[in-house]
Amino acid sequence: MPTPVVNIAAYRFAPLDRLPDRRTDLRALCGSQHLKGTILLSPEGINLFLAGSRGGIDLLLQHLRSDPLLAGLDPKESLSDRQPFSRLLVKIKKEIIAFGVDGVRPGDAASPKLPAKELKQWLDEGRPVTLLDTRNDYEVRLGTFDNALPIGVNHFRDFPAAVRKLPPELKQQPIVMFCTGGIRCEKAGPFMAQEGFRQVYQLDGGILKYFEDCGGDHYTGDCFVFDHRVALNPQLEETAAAQCFACQQPLTVEDQQSERYIPGVSCPSCWRPPAGLREVSLADREAMLAAACDPLPGSVPATNERPLNVPARYDRWTLLDFLCDYHPHIARQEWLAVIEQGHLCDREGPLAADVVVRGGHRLVRLEPNTIEPAVNAAIRIVAWEDGLVIFDKPAPLPMHPCGRFHRNTMTEMLARAFPGEYLAPAHRLDANTTGLVVFARSRHAAKAMQLQFEDGTAAKTYLCRVVGHPAWNTVTSCQRISRTRSANGCRIVDPDGGDAAETEFRVLTRFSTGDSLIEAVPHTGRTNQIRVHLWDLGHPIVGDPVYLPGRQLGARQTLAPTDPPMCLHAWRLVLERGPDRARRQNETAWPSWAE
Repeated sequence: MPTPVVNIAAYRFAPLDRLPDRRTDLRALCGSQHLKGTILLSPEGINLFLAGSRGGIDLLLQHLRSDPLLAGLDPKESLSDRQPFSRLLVKIKKEIIAFGVDGVRPGDAASPKLPAKELKQWLDEGRPVTLLDTRNDYEVRLGTFDNALPIGVNHFRDFPAAVRKLPPELKQQPIVMFCTGGIRCEKAGPFMAQEGFRQVYQLDGGILKYFEDCGGDHYTGDCFVFDHRVALNPQLEETAAAQCFACQQPLTVEDQQSERYIPGVSCPSCWRPPAGLREVSLADREAMLAAACDPLPGSVPATNERPLNVPARYDRWTLLDFLCDYHPHIARQEWLAVIEQGHLCDREGPLAADVVVRGGHRLVRLEPNTIEPAVNAAIRIVAWEDGLVIFDKPAPLPMHPCGRFHRNTMTEMLARAFPGEYLAPAHRLDANTTGLVVFARSRHAAKAMQLQFEDGTAAKTYLCRVVGHPAWNTVTSCQRISRTRSANGCRIVDPDGGDAAETEFRVLTRFSTGDSLIEAVPHTGRTNQIRVHLWDLGHPIVGDPVYLPGRQLGARQTLAPTDPPMCLHAWRLVLERGPDRARRQNETAWPSWAE
């Protein structure tokens, strides 16, 4: 019999330092032992999902536990007959589990942990308790505890808003929250305590630990896991659950028996009738886009809604004091006028200046009668496939609402042109950059593609027209890029505290005009990376309004359609896609400035 693969899931909240050094050490150790999976490192701790040989896993755990900060690392373990991960990722993140609310520190104020066997005893006795499933809806549909209350989210970042919608009477009743392995509950518990829930317990070790200690009593179905196994049963064995290639939705055995399930094409969640949008030609879709952008969405006066979330450090401040301290460049009287006009709201309506805000409070600033700057809306569609759409983005055109742009953005234009579609960008291009950009057609497909961009599986090649003739033909810049913006709002080189970045450059042509055409291949994905590296090399991009010759910085950000273009174009894109997950390439025509 083949030797089984050992799968572990573990996390620990601890104040980790030397994150780049830790990443380097773990990459080397895991690589030498042929371990695959994901390790997340952050200042708040470590989170890992790995699989490999018994000896390799034990060596890794021995290495991690040799650090006093991680000595208590307690993994959940299962076995499989194949490697469930395709690659190794060791990444540095701000959080080991994304939550989006400042000030929630599990290491300082975790909820009481309830052992799996004690929860089973409570349920055997019929003890009155609310079981709160903190997982995403697509996980819950594969299985959960009997009579559990799903929190009702598609992403854990939405958890705070969902908690505030829970019935008020639950604040005085016992609640046992649970997730796959326990890590999400580590942040959910302290937040619920902040919101006034008095008796919140955490299932220690999550569903996987409950399966290990108690089997499937009081639980119906399987447990979704984030690897190729898709789901485990209460015996911690891989089940017959599958995952739709097109939308990445988990599929039960019943789902797979549906006539709408076509492996590699569709499932009951994403299937469309033959007469639907799937049969529309690219030309028809481009015509729909053009109609949605004529006139430009932001050319008509309307009320823009600008989100404003309250960081934890402003918990229990008055609204006016928070606004003045958080945005000191805006005068107190100006904020007071905004509030008095009813233009500062939450979901309940306009707020008064003396209202007390809470950490994580989601506010909206209204900006009535706004006309936005013009943009270039000539978006082309390169490919429309089951899981993704590839666009050729014009410029200037911001991708997301930001600054002065809310409706004159690519995401808004796509939402207007294709109201029945889920289209989410898997990566981004600057407003002034043209070329290929990928949008996912489901949340799960978006996550899968984002992983390709993070781990380097996806490859992007850019064309750049730069100032001057470089003395080199090829060069690789590894200058670190600042994590925060400078005074004029842009990123710059920061050798000491910046994020690691790497871009490979190759000169294609030296023009008689004194400019040069350069090919750029970024191996990391930092904000403004290509522009910063070329600026630092002394050859800024022609037409760049921010990174100017002589290492000067400009104050402008987004160009106008009548301005000369910024000569940066995403020309070639390679992605793993299709049922066979083969690497496929798309290219666009070179812009006129590159000829």
